[in-house]
Amino acid sequence: MGPLTTWVVYQRLAISLLLAGIIGYERERHGRAAGFRTHILVSIGSCLVMLTGIFMQEDFSSSHDVDPTRLAAQVVSGIGFLGAGTILRSRATILGLTTAASLWVVAGIGLAVGAGFISGAVIASALVMVALFGLSSWEKAMRREWHCTLIVETRSSAKMLPAIRQALVEHEVEVYDFDVQSASDGRSHISLSLRLQTDRAKPDILQDILRVDGVHHAHWG
Repeated sequence: MGPLTTWVVYQRLAISLLLAGIIGYERERHGRAAGFRTHILVSIGSCLVMLTGIFMQEDFSSSHDVDPTRLAAQVVSGIGFLGAGTILRSRATILGLTTAASLWVVAGIGLAVGAGFISGAVIASALVMVALFGLSSWEKAMRREWHCTLIVETRSSAKMLPAIRQALVEHEVEVYDFDVQSASDGRSHISLSLRLQTDRAKPDILQDILRVDGVHHAHWG
């Protein structure tokens, strides 16, 4: 590894910005709490910490035993606090795990770039992009069979929810989230996130829901 010149510092910081920006763009498109700028800042900060460690090693190695990885280790442990801030609990659903993981990854990418391991950082970034962009539709396809949304229009959500849940229990359907919206005509629209044993039971479930007294309409979302 050559000397840490100003050009090398500029080059590595710019590469970390570029790689993190590409990953952050995907999170920004999905409207996540940590998006484009956050990922860039994390990566640049991590890169700078590693460069600082290398600089200290070059500057003080003659008189002190300096380990450039000691500062980097604090980034790896400290990034968990930032990642935890992006994880939210909405009723029974956990949101933000992918964003937290991407923040942890861009911190590693920034450290790799700062250390001069450019090839590893680029390859890791490419794999992350494949996972975020390329595998997103595949993940949704895998979940579609077992996880689905049922939209029910009723006259009163407070009175109808227990009856609807009972109808779902008979089909061994797990309700892991729901949302209720009131319409201007006094009716309620209930959106239920379900986990099914098999999607072949969908027609029977829909028929039983429509038989519940007070249900005006129901369909799969």
